[in-house]
Amino acid sequence: MDKKQIIENIKRQQPAINFNLKKRVENFTDILFNCLFDVSTDLESHLDELLEEFKILADIVCWDEAKNCTKIWDHFISKLPDVLSKLNEDAHAIEVNDPASESLEEVYLAYPGFFAIAVYRLSHELYELGFPLVPRLMTEFAHKMTGVDIHPGAKIGKSFFIDHATGVVIGETTSIKNNVKIYQGVTLGAMYVDKNLKNTKRHPTVECNVTIYANATILGGDTVIGKNSIIGGNVWITSSIPANSLVYHTPEIKVKELKL
Repeated sequence: MDKKQIIENIKRQQPAINFNLKKRVENFTDILFNCLFDVSTDLESHLDELLEEFKILADIVCWDEAKNCTKIWDHFISKLPDVLSKLNEDAHAIEVNDPASESLEEVYLAYPGFFAIAVYRLSHELYELGFPLVPRLMTEFAHKMTGVDIHPGAKIGKSFFIDHATGVVIGETTSIKNNVKIYQGVTLGAMYVDKNLKNTKRHPTVECNVTIYANATILGGDTVIGKNSIIGGNVWITSSIPANSLVYHTPEIKVKELKL
């Protein structure tokens, strides 16, 4: 097969995807961060730049001609002050709950959990407005950077804290209330995967003031973790837990002296 035939063969099978969209979304997310968190940023010029990036994204992803995606911009930009307020609360929650934290500045600049939460909150606003694909690419950018996979459709309340971050999975229909703390490796997932479940509540609800320790797995749309509960590390939960509960796993550990 010569070069021309190879090219024709590839083009015949090639999906209609513009991979430049991924880089555009990452750039859009970076500009958003500068607007919200960098005090040296010229907000007026950066917001203009952000609008131009948004228009490019809209041209790529808005396949439905009946939907005027550029109108979404006005709604989204009006939400940014409220999103920033929530993120400031998240950063404060991390600072006061993590004894290793030295300052709020450290949280904003160095904590992968905060980065993942921030990208989630920004992408969630676009998801709620029905803007296609871009919210998912934003959270996948955060996933790539931090190891945290939060679907933009999840609903997360105020003062959310993810410590260490890596390996956290939060599914699309998860509901997390206020003042929740979770640690690395936690999964809030579905009992099983089936395309017919697309529009159903598949993921758990976590009530206020719950702490979930490392590598806990909580599954199912009917599963509710009651308020003020503590979920220990490595537990596997598929049914609801009452409020004010302590749930823990007790592994059997054996230590044997080696004869050298």
